[in-house]
Amino acid sequence: MSTAVYDEACRRCPRLATFLAEIGQRYPTYWCRPVPPFGSESARLVVVGLAPGMHGANASGRPFTGDHAGILLYATLYAYGFATAPVARARDDGLRLSGCRITNAVKCLPPENKPTPAEMRACNAYLAADLQAVPEGGAILALGRIAHDATLRALGMRTSAFAFAHGALHPLPGARVLADSYHCSRYNTNTRRLTPAMFTAVFDAIAAHFAAAERPSAAT
Repeated sequence: MSTAVYDEACRRCPRLATFLAEIGQRYPTYWCRPVPPFGSESARLVVVGLAPGMHGANASGRPFTGDHAGILLYATLYAYGFATAPVARARDDGLRLSGCRITNAVKCLPPENKPTPAEMRACNAYLAADLQAVPEGGAILALGRIAHDATLRALGMRTSAFAFAHGALHPLPGARVLADSYHCSRYNTNTRRLTPAMFTAVFDAIAAHFAAAERPSAAT
């Protein structure tokens, strides 16, 4: 993987680097480094989350693996043929993605899961390089408003022109789309702000986009 997309040794954000070092001392078996994207670089679906969770991706070293937020995500990816298993337990559990890649707007665990605007900007270049690989007709799924805004900045587009809304599908250049969903966090799923049916509807819209992109045009 190109260092433009992921740099395990990145220390651009002093606060995050210090915090990771502290967490690493408390949990010596945890990954406690920037978490790399997971999945094929040529995938037509890219899922963008916020940042690694303390006892999830920051522990396992793989996005949405080992924490509550990954439960609904991986079960849905499996149901739609993007994952080989419905549960992500560990980095070495054998689960593979097909036609999908998962990444985060911020690659390092932030205190209280809240990156600062400066940290978002510092990490955005990695996301920008990552999203360059989304093929024509592809889709980007932003989990939450912060991921939505980070994705638009990475694409060089104005955030004010694309309002975040759960279930929205925003057209992008190259017949691509940006799909919005509430984040599949414990809070959102426990309060039913995001239900499995709501999440499935987002994936139905993405599947319909892919089907439309694959159909021959009327002129051919």
